[in-house]
Amino acid sequence: MVQIPLWKRIMIMGVVLFAILFSAPNLLPKNEEAFLSKLPSWMPHKTVNLGLDLQGGSHILLQVDLASVIKQRSDDLVSSLRPALREEKLGYKRLATMADGAGVRVSLRDATDAPAIEKAIRSIDNTMSIAVKEDVVEATYPELAVKQIKDEVIGQSLEIVRRRIDETGTNEPIIQRQGDDRIVVQLPGLDDPERVKQLLGKTAKLSFHLVNMDVANSNVLGTGGDLVLPMAEAPGQTMAVERRAMLTGDMLVKAAYTQDQNGQPAVSFRFNPLGTKKFCDLSRQNVNKLFAIVLDNEIISAPVIREPICGGTGQISGSFTLKEANDLAILLRAGALPAPLNIIEERTVGPSLGEDSIEAGKLAALTGLAMVFVLMVMNYSLFGIFACIGMLINLAICFACLSVLQATLTMPGIAGLVLTVCMSVDANILIFERIREELREGRSAISAIDNGFRIAFGTILDSNLTALFASLILFSFGTGPIKGFAVTTTIGVAASFFTAISVVRLMVVYWIGRRRPATLPV
Repeated sequence: MVQIPLWKRIMIMGVVLFAILFSAPNLLPKNEEAFLSKLPSWMPHKTVNLGLDLQGGSHILLQVDLASVIKQRSDDLVSSLRPALREEKLGYKRLATMADGAGVRVSLRDATDAPAIEKAIRSIDNTMSIAVKEDVVEATYPELAVKQIKDEVIGQSLEIVRRRIDETGTNEPIIQRQGDDRIVVQLPGLDDPERVKQLLGKTAKLSFHLVNMDVANSNVLGTGGDLVLPMAEAPGQTMAVERRAMLTGDMLVKAAYTQDQNGQPAVSFRFNPLGTKKFCDLSRQNVNKLFAIVLDNEIISAPVIREPICGGTGQISGSFTLKEANDLAILLRAGALPAPLNIIEERTVGPSLGEDSIEAGKLAALTGLAMVFVLMVMNYSLFGIFACIGMLINLAICFACLSVLQATLTMPGIAGLVLTVCMSVDANILIFERIREELREGRSAISAIDNGFRIAFGTILDSNLTALFASLILFSFGTGPIKGFAVTTTIGVAASFFTAISVVRLMVVYWIGRRRPATLPV
């Protein structure tokens, strides 16, 4: 007997209502923001996000300077190895990074010290590949270690780029890895690409150093291993600071725009517990000394420590504009990039192309809907109308899901929607053809409908699972346009399965209950 329990009817009607409500904002005119602001708070406000190819915006291709990371690690190894050798009383003629920056070379005074020096190197970094050539010890990074470092750097860079972009309020950016050392950033609807490029072009490596005023200003390393850096507030002037950083930017937990005592733009910050303790001890031991705040190898401020600071908070002041202070706060909150990013390609996509694409997509979708509607009505009469209503609900479910998930709709995504529209009635065709076969065998209308939906269910499930798996594979292994196509087809396949076996069946059962027909218009 054809019947649907009450709870199933309520569930089906609930899904249909959800689809209509959450897809409706996408039908509003272009000045939808003003209209949406007038709606009650409980009503859906989200719409589908348009991709770069539809909305316009900026496409930026970044290259990660991985060589600088390897060189920095080699420099850090030299800095750590020098006191270790001094502690072990191991003499050497020269200790420096290799010419290509991919390792360390130690020239020995006594060749018999080679095993001890090798042991000291491995105690600092056990991934190094070490070779001894007479009185020279060379430590280099093997290929596997270099690959691991590169993967870590790319992963960290992706996360930090994403944080910086999110801080600017850009809607639905697309940020993904491309090749071995590149990152693609797509920013739909972006109206200020220069600011984003400035944010991405800064490493934002923050550190705090004590100042050594006894070292003369120069552009070379000072005596005792001090480092001479330029001053942002005084172009052309430099200041000598200790090479070793007392505190680093990764100890910050908060950074925000504020104003200093003179009402000028500044940045306030707060350290984590470890940084708070270090800052307290440092300020207590160095009262009345200069304390340099260094950002990307440039001194942006060098205040005097007047008294111990144990609250874990501080302020960076200088000749900032409001925009510069806000951007610095964004950079500090997002964290420092592990390697510099170089912009090697930039494209600006105009919205006119997007409007043409949207109109072409609308025309294709409406044409497909009209043709499918005509064919279904010609072949299955009233039941064909039921299938077409299910097709429209299927399309509403697709847009509702895209709106709720805030997925980005691209031109390939529109192609997936058009394909879904044309495929959404195939399950109903299987059901209606089965009903025809049951009627030809002499079964009653009620029995034919019951058997049609029940027997065709297995075939529909198999075909939809096959299409669903294919879409999921495309989404898992594809990138860019392929993902956009896979998202819409995945949602469309799931929606078409639901509408065919639930929504259309509910309409048929309701019609049967009201009309009690002796024959079926199929």
